[in-house]
Order: sequence, then structure tokens, then C-alpha cells
Amino acid sequence: MSATRAADAADFRGPLDISRAATVVLDGRDTVVGWSPAATALLGYSPREAAGRPLSAFLAPLPADGPLPAASDRPAAPGAPAPSGPPARPGPGPPPTGHEIRLARHRDGHELLVVTTLCPLAGAGDGSGDGGAGDGAPGRVLVAAELGELRQWESRLALLQGLATQSPVGLAIYDTDLRLTWSNTAYEREIGKPLAEYLGMRADELYSGGRFVTPGYPSTLDAVMHHVIDTGEPILDLHFQGIPPSDPGTEHLWSCSYYRLEDAHGHVFGVCEDAFDISDRQRAQQRLALLVEVGRRIGTVLDVVTTAEEIAEVTVPEFAAAVRVDIARVTVMSGELPATGSPAAMDLLRVGEHSVDPAAADAAEPLHPGAPGSPVDRYPPVAYPPGSPQDRSLASGGLVLDDNVLVVPLRVGGSVLGLVTFVRSPRPRVSGRPLAHGPATTFDNGEVALADELAARAAVCIDNARRFTRERSASLALQRQLLPHHVPPQSAVDIAYRYLPSDDVTGVGGDWFDVIPLSGTRVGLVVGDVVGHGLQAAATMGRLRTSVRAFAQLDMAPDELLTRLDDLVGQPGVPQGPPSDAYDELTTGATCLYAVYDPVSRRCVMARAGHLPPAVVHPDGQVTFPDLPAGPPLGLGGLPFESMEIELPVGSLLALFTDGLVEARDHDIDQGLDALGRVLGTPDASLDELCDRAVSALVPDATTADDTALLLARTRQLDESQVAEWELPAEAVTVGRARELATGRLAAWGLEELSFATELVVSELVTNAVRYGGGPLRLRLIRDRTLLCEVADTGHTSPHLRHSAEDDEGGRGLFIVAQLVQRWGTRYTPAGKTIWTEQAFPPAEFG
Repeated sequence: MSATRAADAADFRGPLDISRAATVVLDGRDTVVGWSPAATALLGYSPREAAGRPLSAFLAPLPADGPLPAASDRPAAPGAPAPSGPPARPGPGPPPTGHEIRLARHRDGHELLVVTTLCPLAGAGDGSGDGGAGDGAPGRVLVAAELGELRQWESRLALLQGLATQSPVGLAIYDTDLRLTWSNTAYEREIGKPLAEYLGMRADELYSGGRFVTPGYPSTLDAVMHHVIDTGEPILDLHFQGIPPSDPGTEHLWSCSYYRLEDAHGHVFGVCEDAFDISDRQRAQQRLALLVEVGRRIGTVLDVVTTAEEIAEVTVPEFAAAVRVDIARVTVMSGELPATGSPAAMDLLRVGEHSVDPAAADAAEPLHPGAPGSPVDRYPPVAYPPGSPQDRSLASGGLVLDDNVLVVPLRVGGSVLGLVTFVRSPRPRVSGRPLAHGPATTFDNGEVALADELAARAAVCIDNARRFTRERSASLALQRQLLPHHVPPQSAVDIAYRYLPSDDVTGVGGDWFDVIPLSGTRVGLVVGDVVGHGLQAAATMGRLRTSVRAFAQLDMAPDELLTRLDDLVGQPGVPQGPPSDAYDELTTGATCLYAVYDPVSRRCVMARAGHLPPAVVHPDGQVTFPDLPAGPPLGLGGLPFESMEIELPVGSLLALFTDGLVEARDHDIDQGLDALGRVLGTPDASLDELCDRAVSALVPDATTADDTALLLARTRQLDESQVAEWELPAEAVTVGRARELATGRLAAWGLEELSFATELVVSELVTNAVRYGGGPLRLRLIRDRTLLCEVADTGHTSPHLRHSAEDDEGGRGLFIVAQLVQRWGTRYTPAGKTIWTEQAFPPAEFG
């Protein structure tokens, strides 16, 4: 704004003020006898030209119709033809009170609209011409101004009046001593008193506890105003926080601006304050910020309890003085949805709680808190009395507001997972620190809606965590069923193992291992790998592991077992719903390594189906990888499987593993095998140490892109005193000889109590071998964890257990044997078959 316009804007004299308006002095006959310079500026006539001429020569009444000057805005009459020139604008409007709008003629010929007012001079009469002022004597003074200028001045007056009486912005003027000299109506409403009662008070007296919270500026009113007065620099949009006298119970926030006031000569006489209450806007911004913070901090992990604790932490003290989160017991413990029913049927646990003041949430205390020392002491059970806000919320399924307590259910679909209780403190400050929500003791409608939105978002996070908890529990149960979580002690080998699934979320994968006790104190060792990861691969692995265990119990040779397993995988499944190739994709291409170790002969027979060969570590630390014939992966068919038999010295280490242990993105399998060999070639380390070293060296961060299984077995040999073996001819007299040999060995072992049953077993098995098998026969007794009795012959026909009729002369021997022993079975060998039995030791011997 230029200096001239600034001066004009600061001139509050009206356009009709005689000191600045066009002034014309008239005699009794309206003849001009006086002409001011302002009149010359308005109409262009000099005083000499205007003197003596009638007023009508310069001013005429506003015509009722006809065109007006271009500056005027009178509309055309109804029905009149449209003018050929530019369209008419609205008319000049009604004249101000006591004034008249006239049409003036400028000296250069153009017309303009002016506003006039007449003022009679004292002693001039009524101006009628019949008396009073004589000819040439001043009778009246006419004051004129351009209509547009008057309208503009009236607009400025209306603006000032609106700022003083109607504006929602509080305006106040302070002198150089910072004492209030004027304020508008909005400021009076904030103070709650008429201006006369606080006129002359200082600003810091009106808002004694307030302060500026905008960074980078002074915090007090006195400092800010002095800065503006001293420097002349205006300050805009400073945020001032305080408690207004009109609302002593609530903290408000204002946006304030300050600028220096000067008179026309540049003398500073004060400072003006503009203040607008933005408390509602601030609360809306705080609510939005809280929603953003909730979205950022809640649900960071898939855990029900952690999510509940996050709800309490993120909302205190920004939203409430205390927050308690109660979740249904079944949701916390097992991830299930709570049963719908009466509120009494909801078994709640306190899983999240946070408070700035322990005494702030007395109204939210449960009726029956959990007893310390109980199994759920960490998450104590809670119960609420009938009629309490929590009880009403559970009964209705909706939120309940009761004084300073707001209870919001955690709803998911048609189920309620629990409750969130927000509590406001009746004290505005806690430990000298004001709460973010101010001293309000209850919740307004916006805050209730915000709490409902917070609970809705939290419920989604808790439901996600609940679903994860349920699925993880199911996965871990599946893992416990599919993998051996406890391997019983074996006489043949010492065992250690490690399993690392690539899916660390579910904890299961497609690799597996197993240790299978076999007849004759032998043990079966198996490691397999299914294509893929996760639950589907684990379920497929479970089917294969079960099949391997079933085939192994039939005492199949490793190559025969893999052949049967390959046939099983290659068979098309029976459709059980929509067509899917998922199972075929997972089973086809699965690999397996199966080995059987005999602690009596120290011989190990093994075969593989597309799997890596095992590592064999001799007692001296030498590591080899046997050149085991590589059969095709399971399900492909077309090639036979071959077995290899090797003799292992006592104390040898057999390592079976999957490719996830030795293969990674940063190295190939050969490098992994070399690293595994270096780890295992430590003869004095325990099996568990070797497992840990292998995992640390080959899977250093305990995470792998593929599932990893490692099974270590250190071989043992049964002492010669534990085994008795005889070769007998296939003759009838052999039966008696076999009984004598067996009872004699039992006596040497101190097992006379088993003599009677063992004589019957040996007699029946040897008799069958003589009658239906071929010689020579072999009788073997093994004293291990049980008493094993084996009779081998060259026949390939296995006896079958059957129930004999009353008139049958035979067929009852094997039935009697089955009643006397724990287990029995048939094992086929290249030279024939072996019938074996197991008997438990007497209690004294067992102890």
C-alpha cells in the first residue's frame, strides 16, 4: 500500500464532512454565493464561474426513468427494450438517511451521481424566498460528495462495526505499558466481563497461567508484546495455551497475532492483539494424530497380549488417565473366539493396563481380581458386578459412557473379544504435568466416536493375533505329531538331532527325520525332504513319515522300503473335492535316505531316493561320504533302488542331513559338505556339541531359505555276553536240543523266571522251522532291554496267527506264543526268514 493510500485509509472523516466535502453556499433563491475548492475538484467549475449561477445549473434531481450515468447502476424499467450499449447495472440504491442523491454535471460535460445534504444557516429563515435571507445573502450550505466514495466509506464503517461487535476473532488494544485500552465483543466473551471491569489490566493478569507453545518464540505475553512494540515486526499465528476467565475448568488454545499501532505522525501508542480460539481444531488434530499413532504402534507383532498392552500404552495420557484391556480367556490362551451368551459366560483376563496415576481409575476396578500365585497370576481373571459399565457393555455389545468411565467392546463380526475401559481423572494435573486431554472429567461426542474407532482398529489387530495364535498352536501340535520330539534310548546307537524349519512363523516344514526301533536290537534311521515349505509340505511329510515307519515295522530292506514308498507316492490319489495338483506337486520329487544298523554285526545297510549320501566319521576322525547308489526321487519311477552295506567300527558317527544344511545362496553343496566334514571330524565332542557346531557353522543366523534336518548317530555294539547263537540241523531231535540250550543260557543270565515261557516259544518256533522250513536252522537269544528270541531257516513262508476250531488237531502253537510274548514278527533275508519274539524281563530284573 502506498503512503497516500495509507493516509486515506487512516482518514476516518466521512465524505460529507464539511472539512473535506464539496461545499456550496446558497442564498434564499438557491443561487450560488460560495464555492469551496473541494467543489471545484468535484465538478470542475471555479468559484468565479459558479458564483451567481443557480444550483440547478450544477445539480439536478435524479430522473425517474431514462439512462443514468455509466457509473450508476439503475436497472431498466419493466418491459422496456434492452439498451444498445452495455447492459445496465443495479441502481444506486436508497440514499442515506437525511441525504439526497442527485445528478451532477461536470464542467467537461460528463454526469455523475452525488450525495447531498443541506444545512440552513442560523438567521437565514426557511429559505422559501418570502422572507429571511435576502438576495445574495447566505441562506443554506449544501454539502456534496460522490456517491461511490460515500458507499466505500460506509463499507469501512460496517467493517469496523463488525470487527467490534460480530467478529469471532478477539481483538484487543494495549498501550505501551501493556495495559488494555479497548477490546471487541468477542474478547469480552472470553473474559466473561464487560470491558469496563477489566479496562486497564495487563495481559498477563488476565491470563496469568498461560504461555506460548510455539517453538522459537518467547513463552510470555509480556515478552511477545514488548518485542512487537520495540521492533515493529508483526508476529503471526503464535499458539497460546491457557485457561480463560470465562471457562476456568478447561484449557484452551488460541492462534494469536500481534502488530504495532502508530498515530498519523508515526508515534507508537500500543499494540493490537488478534486471538482466535482453535481449541476445537487442536482437539480434532490430536484425535487424528492419535489415530495415526494407533495405526503405527498397535499390531506390531502377532501376539494378543502384546497388542492389548500396546492399546493401553498408546492411549495414556493422550486420551485417558487410565486404560484397562480385558480379553476373553479362550482368546488369550488358545486363540479361539469366545462363546456368545450372557455376560456372566464371558471369562475375562486382564492382559493390558496403563495409568498415569494408580488412583485415577477406581471406577474401573473389577469385582474379583485374580489371586496372586494362581496359574494365571500374570493375566489375572476379572469379573464385574451386575449393572457396572463393563457388565452393561457385555450385555448390549455396545459402548457405555458412565460419568468419567467409557467402556468400549472389542467387536469382530458378531463376537466380542473383550473390553477396553478408558478412565478420565477428575484432577487436571498429575504429578505437576497437565494431561493432554485437559482437565475434562468426561468424554464428549467426538471423543466417544474416537474411542469407538480406536477399539475397532484394536479389535482387528487382536483378531489377527488371535488367528495367528490359533494357527501357530495347530502348527506346533502338527509338528509335535509329525516329528519325534523325544527319541527313546537305543542299544544300537546314541542319537542327537536338530530341526530348523524355514517357515519360522508356523514352525514346521517339509524336512523330517525319524529313529525307528527294529527287531533284533537293530535301528532304522531315516531323513527325508519334501518339496516346498509350510503346512502343506508338513502334512505331506507326515504322510511319508508314517508310511516309512509302517514299512519299516515290516522289516523291509532299505531298497525294498524305498520301492514301496515310491509306488505309494506315484499312485494317483482318490479325489476328495475340487481337483488340485497341490499334493502331487509336493510328493513328486520328495527325497529320502533310509539306513538300518545292526549292533550285533556292526553292519549298516542303506539306500537313498534322490537324497544326499550320509557322512560317516570313523573313530579316528576320518570323514567319508559313501558312494551310495543314487536312486531317483520318489514318485518319478523308472529306475530301481540299490542298497549298500558297510561295516562300521564301534564309535563311528553316522550323519544324515537334508540339503538345507549344506546348500545356501552364498556357497554350493560341495563347500557345505566340506564344512560339515570339518565340524564332524572332532572325535572327542559330544553329539549335542556337534549338532550345535554344525548349525552354527552352516546356518549361522539360525535362518535358512530351506528346511534343515540333521540326525547324528554314534554306533555301539552289543557285548558278546549279551548274545547267544547256535546253528542246528533241521531234524526232529533239534527241538529238545534247542530247549536245553535256551534254558541253559537263561540260567547263566539269571533269567530262570522266563525259562518256562521261553521253552514254549523256542519249541514252537523250532518245530515250525523243522516242519515247514529248511535247514540248517539258527537259534539266537539276545539279552538287551528285552529278551529276544530268533529262529531262522531257509524257507520263505511266514506262519500266520489263526484261531483253531475245537476239533482242530493243530494250529494253536503260534497263538500260544503270541500270548506269552510282547511282540513277534517275521523278518525276511536273502537266505530265508527269521521269526522273532520279544519278552519283557521280570520286575526285579527290570529294576
